[in-house]
Amino acid sequence: MTLSHAKAGEVVDISPLGADLESAKTTTLVKTEEFQIIRLVLQAGKSLPEHTAPGIITIQCLEGRVKFNCLGESHELTAGRLLHLPHAEPHAVECLESASLLLTIISDMSGKRPMNAIDEAADESFPASDPPAWNAGKRI
Repeated sequence: MTLSHAKAGEVVDISPLGADLESAKTTTLVKTEEFQIIRLVLQAGKSLPEHTAPGIITIQCLEGRVKFNCLGESHELTAGRLLHLPHAEPHAVECLESASLLLTIISDMSGKRPMNAIDEAADESFPASDPPAWNAGKRI
C-alpha cells in the first residue's frame, strides 16, 4: 500500500490528537528529496535509543511530554517547545507522557548528487577545459 504525503500547497492538520493520541501511529506528512515532516507519536514509558538523523532536525512537541537527550544535556519538551540539532548529531528520546511531536528532517545536500543522463552527457561532451562556444545570442 502506497502512503499518501501532502502535496505542495496542501493544508495539513497538526492539531493535538487529544483522546486519539493513545491509538495514533507515527505518520510521514511530507516527504521530498530535500526534507521530511513526520508526526512522531510515542506512548508513555517508551523510548528511542541514541541515534542520528540524515540531516538537520527540528523537533516540536505538539502535546504530551518527552525528555530529549542531546549535546550532553537533557531537555524536557512539552507542548509548544521546539529544539533543533545539526546534521547527524546523536540524540535519544524518552517519553514521559504520551506525546505527539512534529519532526522535520532537512536532508544533507552537501554531498554531490548523482548526475542524471543529461548532466552526464553534458559533462562528458564539454569538459571544463574546452567549454562550448557561446556568444550572447550570436551564432559562431
